[in-house]
Amino acid sequence: MDSVTQILLGASVGVAVMGRRTAVWKSALWGGVAGLLPDLDVLLDHGDPVLNMVRHRAETHALLLLTLFAIPFAWVVSDAHRERPLYRWWFAALALALVTHPLLDLMTIYGTQVLQPFTDEAYGLGSMFIVDPLYTLPLLFGLVAALRMREAARGLRFNRWALGFSTFYLAWSVLAQAWVLQHARQSLEALDLPTAHVFVTPAPLTTMLWRVVAVDGDQFHEGYYALLDGGRPVRFNAFERGESLLQQHANHPHIQRLARFTDGFLKLKRNGDNLVVTDLRMGQEPDYVFSFDIGPPLKPGEVQRPAVQMAYGVNVGQAFGWLGQRLLGRDVQPY
Repeated sequence: MDSVTQILLGASVGVAVMGRRTAVWKSALWGGVAGLLPDLDVLLDHGDPVLNMVRHRAETHALLLLTLFAIPFAWVVSDAHRERPLYRWWFAALALALVTHPLLDLMTIYGTQVLQPFTDEAYGLGSMFIVDPLYTLPLLFGLVAALRMREAARGLRFNRWALGFSTFYLAWSVLAQAWVLQHARQSLEALDLPTAHVFVTPAPLTTMLWRVVAVDGDQFHEGYYALLDGGRPVRFNAFERGESLLQQHANHPHIQRLARFTDGFLKLKRNGDNLVVTDLRMGQEPDYVFSFDIGPPLKPGEVQRPAVQMAYGVNVGQAFGWLGQRLLGRDVQPY
C-alpha cells in the first residue's frame, strides 16, 4: 500500500496497543515511524530497474526480521521517553506496527517477501489496490479523534473502531475478489477459453470494479467486472503476449526474474532490435506501470546491460471518466 496509509496504520496500531499508558502523541509518532520504516528499501539502488523491482519488499518486509528489529527499537523508544517499565508494551506496539506493514502489502498484487530469509518467494493476494480511500480515511479519522478529543477514552474507542472497520474492509475485498474470480471463470468457460492461469485485481481506488486477466498461450484476455454489472458475463478483449518470443528468450536473466516474480503474467515484444518485457498485473492494455527495455537478445557469453524502465503515461481525465462510467455498471470500452 502507499506510504501514507502505512504510516496511518502503524500510528493507529501504536495508539490501540499503548492506550492510556503513555501520551497518545508518543504512540502515534513511533507507530507511524514503524509503519513507514519497511518502505525505506526504495532508497536502495541495485543498479538495474528490474532488480530494484524484484528486490523491493524483501528483507525489510520479512515478518521474522521485523519482529527481531522491534526488540532494540522498543528499547530505544522506551529509554528515550524514560518509560522503561513500559518496555513490553512498547515492544508489542512497535512489533505490531512493523509487521502489519507487510501483512497489508500482502493484500496487493505486487508481491511481498514476508518469509525472508527462508525464501525469496514474493506473495500477493491482489484483493486491494495500492491506494484505496475506503481503507485509509477511517484510519485517519480514528487517529485524529484519538489525538484531538478531550475525552481520551472516547478518542481511543474511535481509533479502535476505525481499525476494526479497515480490517473488515480487507476481509470484504477478499470475499469480493473470490466471487468475481468465480464469475470470471464461468465467463471464460462460456467462451471456451482456459481458466487455469487467471488473476483478478481491483481497479484503481475501489473494490467495486475488478480487472480480470487470463493467459491463453500466445494471447492474454483482459476484461472488467463491476459489482453493479448485475451478473452480466465479463467481456474480454484479446491481446498478443509474445509467447514464442518468451520461449525463445527464456534463458534471459531478466525474463527469468520477471516470469518468477509475476507468476508468468508477463508479455514480451520487440521494439526495433530490443526486447521489451512487461508485467501484466499492474495497469491495463496498453499502459503498464512496469515495462522494461532489456536491450537486444543476449548472445552466448554476452553480459546483459542494465534495463531501462519505459515511461508510464496515462490520461488522468479520461481514466477517471471511464472509471466512473464503469463503476455504475455501464459496459463501456476501456479508455
